[in-house]
Amino acid sequence: MQRASLFGSLAVVALLLALTVVVLGAYTRLTHSGLGCPDWPGCYGRMIVPETPGTAGAAAETVRPLHHGKAWTEMIHRYAAGTLGLVILALAVIAWRRRGISGQPVTLPLFLVALVIFQALLGMWTVTWLLKPAVVSAHLLGGLAILALLFWIVLGQYLPGTPGEPRTRDLVPWALAALAVLVAQIFLGGWTSANYSALICPEFPTCRNGEWWPAANFAEAFRFWRGVGPDYEGGVLDTAGRTAVHLAHRLGALFAALAIGAAGLRGAFGPGRRARAIGLVVLALLCLQLGLGISNVLLSLPLPVAVAHNATAALLLLALTALLRQALIDR
Repeated sequence: MQRASLFGSLAVVALLLALTVVVLGAYTRLTHSGLGCPDWPGCYGRMIVPETPGTAGAAAETVRPLHHGKAWTEMIHRYAAGTLGLVILALAVIAWRRRGISGQPVTLPLFLVALVIFQALLGMWTVTWLLKPAVVSAHLLGGLAILALLFWIVLGQYLPGTPGEPRTRDLVPWALAALAVLVAQIFLGGWTSANYSALICPEFPTCRNGEWWPAANFAEAFRFWRGVGPDYEGGVLDTAGRTAVHLAHRLGALFAALAIGAAGLRGAFGPGRRARAIGLVVLALLCLQLGLGISNVLLSLPLPVAVAHNATAALLLLALTALLRQALIDR
């Protein structure tokens, strides 16, 4: 492992903070706190949550009464995300100043600044467009993209290629396919949560009342644009629409398990020492994620399990990112 530089150390800080923001975002969504502050970037016209309903902005309270706990949950998430944005900006400044140094990444840190700005816009639209599922899901994917790219930078700083490591380039398509399927499944998970469809099927492996495939309306379930006006808190889909969303997520989980499991096994039983270790981590996280997903259904979405399910998805994304990078650099 290389000696830590200021850039490398700050990248690690940004990575840990990004993971925290992702988990806080999941907690905010799962506690129905996404509209805890109905304005943006402040909360009822202030940058700190008002102590009592009477001190909140009158116009904002007319739209949505102040719920102190939900408001603080939302603002803590915003504070963490804002701090992450500043850290990434500092990372980009350092990268630019060190651009003449061999091996210093510059393009990726600068791209991350642009991505953070777009992510902030998605955060604003999440609130101002009243939890529109397409925006909520895009916001989730944006946060995970930032997390994965920061991890790529950290890996480049601390785990460079090892001379003599066996060639594992044949692992690249497996890792890429697994990553693509995982991103699609994360989207389906976000879509399920944003449409309040997680508990529409309370049984496993059947959906409800012993049925494997109850009436489902996929056209309605995946209608991505309904205008800006509707309030999506609590969901707007009927039972058939929510059922379709949930069933799509379950089917996606099956394909994801196969693709990720194949990539993990390919790495775990390949020639590369690091790739073998990463492959085992991928397989362990996959088993944990499947167990958490089934537990969410059978236990009616307990908050700790639901948050852990989101966090494990993020860790699985990082593990597959590491597997892909290792396959690319082994020679």
